[in-house]
Amino acid sequence: MKTLPQPSDRAFVPFVSVANMMRLVHTIGLERMLLELADYIEEDFRRWRLFDKTPRVAAHSAQGVIELMPTSDGTQYAFKYVNGHPTNTKSGLQTVTAFGLLADVSTGYPTLLTEMTLLTAIRTAATSAMVARHLAPEGARCMAMIGNGAQSEFQSLAMKAVLGIDTVRLYDIDRGATEKAAHNLAGHGLKVVQCATPEQAMEGAQIITTCTADKQFATILSDNMVGAGVHINAIGGDCPGKTELAPAILHRAAIFVEYPPQTRVEGEIQQLDPDHPVTELWKVMTGEAAGRTSPGQITLFDSVGFAIEDFSALRYVRDRLDGTALYQQLDMLADPDDPRDLFGMLQRATP
Repeated sequence: MKTLPQPSDRAFVPFVSVANMMRLVHTIGLERMLLELADYIEEDFRRWRLFDKTPRVAAHSAQGVIELMPTSDGTQYAFKYVNGHPTNTKSGLQTVTAFGLLADVSTGYPTLLTEMTLLTAIRTAATSAMVARHLAPEGARCMAMIGNGAQSEFQSLAMKAVLGIDTVRLYDIDRGATEKAAHNLAGHGLKVVQCATPEQAMEGAQIITTCTADKQFATILSDNMVGAGVHINAIGGDCPGKTELAPAILHRAAIFVEYPPQTRVEGEIQQLDPDHPVTELWKVMTGEAAGRTSPGQITLFDSVGFAIEDFSALRYVRDRLDGTALYQQLDMLADPDDPRDLFGMLQRATP
């Protein structure tokens, strides 16, 4: 087993590859990881005021978006590189790929470099479940999963691990996606129901998760599909011009967001007036604002993903690596014997 680099050898940066991330997940156990990561994210939400916050830096194109998501709590700095290209699946590529870095603020030296395609899926699901812990109806046991792509299994298992749901009702316009999700969820302790329509999927569901990929204003849920007392976990509308919910639903719901300056540009609330009231989730975590206030209330998590959640995920992985062999040491930082003599280091390496 390896010990993570100490200050004396910090020119070497721990790198977690896709293969090692998968090994780490299996070593911990996916549901345990989802539950523990939800706690890490909530812990960081509770100290929200400490963080540098900025909307992600996005480069949009007709095909998709490439984004950088930075933040710091004053002690550690993190950023994630992530893309979102909905048409990639037609070419056999992932819609979303990502990698991330954690660094020591006092020196500027990186302390972790890792794949974040898998980790983003896990942290997104953990965030959804952490929020539902505060907003979902008491005793919620059934979730409708609308959109059965790459996120659907993680979302379902996170709600099981954190909230204790026992039933997931699946719907996707692509029947093959639903069959894929049902097959993957078999044997994980959930009752899985494949549905022919979104209305059928929502029968008896206390939680509705929408996770579709089209980069357009869309109406995945119309107003008449949403009854009183449900919690909506809207995670698919996450960039300008991309939404999933009819505006009338937004007017009926109590809306909770991560970081309003980002969500008003990217989230479902881009359809509303700029001054439409929303509640910042960190205030719910700290008790400064109410979560669900009545059984009949519709709560909506307008999720777009925020850098602090990635910070939490990177922090979690860093904490879980020590004493394992699930990383490589990358020689990626120049480390001359004399910090002023970078040229001399180069000369001494002459073949």
